[in-house]
Amino acid sequence: MLVVLGVFFPFAAAGLIPLLYRLIPNRRIGWFVMAVPLVLFAGLLSIVPGIAAGKTANVTVPWIPDAGIDLAFHIDGLSMIFGLLITGVGSLVVLYSIHYLSERESLGHFYAYLLLFMGAMLGVVFSDNLMVLYAFWELTSISSFLLIAFWYHRKGSRYGARKSMLITVFGGIGMLAGFLMLYSMTGTFSIRETITLAPELSEQPLYLAAMILVMLGAFTKSAQFPFHIWLPDAMEAPTPVSAYLHSATMVKAGIYLIARFTPIFGGESTWFWTVSLIGIVTLLWGSFNAVKQNDLKALLAYSTISQLGLIMSLLGFGSAALAAGTDAEQVLLAQAGFAALFYMVNHSTFKGLLFMIVGIVDHELGTRDIRRLGGLMALMPVSFTLAVIGSFSMAGLPPFNGFLGKEMFFQAAVTVSSGNPFTADGAALLFPVVGWIASVFTFIYCMIIVYRTFLGPRQPEKVDRLPHEAPKGMLVSPAVLALFVVGIFFFPNLAGKYLIGPAMPAVFPTLAGKPGLVPHIQAWHGFNTPLLMTIGVIAAGIILFVTFRHWRLIYRFPPFRWNLDTVYRGLIGGMETGSTLITKRYMSGNLRDYFVYIYVFFLAAAGGSLFLKGAFKPDFRMETIAVYEVTFVLIMTFAALAMPFVKSRITATLLNGVLGYSIAIFFIFFRAPDLALTQTVIETVTTVLFLLCFHFLPDWKPERAPARTKIINGLIALGAGAVVTGFALTVKGYVVFDSISGYFEDSYTLAGGKNIVNAILGDFRAFDTMLEVVVLFIAGIGVYTLIVLKAKKGGGDIEGK
Repeated sequence: MLVVLGVFFPFAAAGLIPLLYRLIPNRRIGWFVMAVPLVLFAGLLSIVPGIAAGKTANVTVPWIPDAGIDLAFHIDGLSMIFGLLITGVGSLVVLYSIHYLSERESLGHFYAYLLLFMGAMLGVVFSDNLMVLYAFWELTSISSFLLIAFWYHRKGSRYGARKSMLITVFGGIGMLAGFLMLYSMTGTFSIRETITLAPELSEQPLYLAAMILVMLGAFTKSAQFPFHIWLPDAMEAPTPVSAYLHSATMVKAGIYLIARFTPIFGGESTWFWTVSLIGIVTLLWGSFNAVKQNDLKALLAYSTISQLGLIMSLLGFGSAALAAGTDAEQVLLAQAGFAALFYMVNHSTFKGLLFMIVGIVDHELGTRDIRRLGGLMALMPVSFTLAVIGSFSMAGLPPFNGFLGKEMFFQAAVTVSSGNPFTADGAALLFPVVGWIASVFTFIYCMIIVYRTFLGPRQPEKVDRLPHEAPKGMLVSPAVLALFVVGIFFFPNLAGKYLIGPAMPAVFPTLAGKPGLVPHIQAWHGFNTPLLMTIGVIAAGIILFVTFRHWRLIYRFPPFRWNLDTVYRGLIGGMETGSTLITKRYMSGNLRDYFVYIYVFFLAAAGGSLFLKGAFKPDFRMETIAVYEVTFVLIMTFAALAMPFVKSRITATLLNGVLGYSIAIFFIFFRAPDLALTQTVIETVTTVLFLLCFHFLPDWKPERAPARTKIINGLIALGAGAVVTGFALTVKGYVVFDSISGYFEDSYTLAGGKNIVNAILGDFRAFDTMLEVVVLFIAGIGVYTLIVLKAKKGGGDIEGK
């Protein structure tokens, strides 16, 4: 019950927001919303002991059983970590937003979008069905689009929302293709069943393609190089959104996907090298670019990219355990996966804290530009203290949880470089080297956050407001996160035992129960290689930070000044330009041209396939034809031939009606009264609408068409008639399968319907009919909108009557 509640409770609450928004004062609605993640967080905490003991929570509700799609939800150690982050950090973010957002904002929309996103994320991490996971995955993209574009009056917000949605949805579609390939190989959409079949998949021809497509979905969602470019632009969202989506939840969805699918693909060298290399490159590129940023949120955006790359690389390192030989090697390599999950939890705490502090600085001073800040320590002492805790933790300094995670990263990089099943000519030595360099840049930008913002001389002439400490309510959430940052450092093994340890069997199911899989975490572990690397990071980082003004000019030279945003804008601009040119070519405004395009395409596609594939096998055997059938055929032929030569709209409309009503009569001849009735109604309405429109049109003065136009029209008409006739004759004598009509003839037994047509529409094709009704409903809304709205005189604005 808790599983279903966890997924659908936020959606239900989001549906109540419009009603409550009218009943509850604007400011207080946030307290109602905060109750949702708090209740879910408490519920998840209550089952942590059971999950830590190896139990799981499962619920399966049949949805589309014929397609193998069920609402299957599963909570194990891995999904528990993410569920607690989504609800725990979500509670703090809502509390923070209550004090951060103005009452003048559209808070009803904001909290509805936030709850929608929360439910989608919980659906992603709890789903055990690939198709259900994909549905929630794309829902996170849609809801994040709405949140990023919340301040839609800003051009940057609209641009960032479109960019993030394009890239993440692109990856999601690729991931969907990978899921379908897995289904074709296993015959199941269940993730747990797929994991049990993993040893049999590696020889399948679709295995590698499915692996690459799943990684594509993960890399785009978690902002991995080269798909990282959407994250900095997404910082146009309000700070609560950034603190929630871009530090603790949405960007972690790709991390979750890689961890969840490691048991399926982890034993392959392609998986190891791709995940590890993409992660380590992202770590370096993000940290290097973070140093040059002048906007604090942009700096945090690139730092998030970098930290996500670190976590991703650790998951790649750990995947080698599934191909290692001895138990000792397997356990040692798998500890990199433990480090990935441990660092992910740490990152959510200190990065959420830093986003909130940057939001406070922006909220109180009206700017995030480092060049305009400085000397805030004395005026904002609490914010300064919290910023030091978050920044030093991200830099990997004690006594903060980031130090433990950074040490574990260095240890994993050294371990995987010294020996793993996929080591090739010492290439793995790049991991500790690149990781150390990236950590130096991480140290530098962490010092920039602290020293350039809170220390140094004040610049009151460059800010619009008098600096002062934030309200107490706004400081509660970052203070709670700061307690976790410090608390995890002193009690890391509580997290290891109750959170990270229970998740290891989900990532490495074949290693479950082996001693040492869950390592004992300690701050002091002697003078070993990771500690020496940390000391080197601090020394090099201090030197480079002090001398930054002397070497920052390197960012002006290639390849350091290259920006993948240029490639993105070029691609989008090229597609827009190309589509505009193509559209202008065929959107001539002439109805005849549109019919020419349609029928030429029909002739090329249908006629070409019919004749080029050798499928044209006409059957000229004649059935018994009644005199009345011949009579109506002659009537229809006369109406069709006469229509192009009449000079009156009314006459042409009546001749067209003759064709339509004749077809209805033929339906009666062939025992299809329902179709005859439908055809009669449609023909009557069409004729009436034609005559009604002609009443408002100017008099028709037929112009003499050029001979070339008439010849083209005639050839197209003859060609279309020939193709349709060819298909009719071919189908008449081309019986390969038994007719499906025999199945539908039993409609009364199967669907309880005495009318076969109604049974097909209302039962056998119920989904299709429902979607058609939705389309008509949307079209009706559009028509209604166009009727009730009118343009202002002398302007382009729209106003309601």
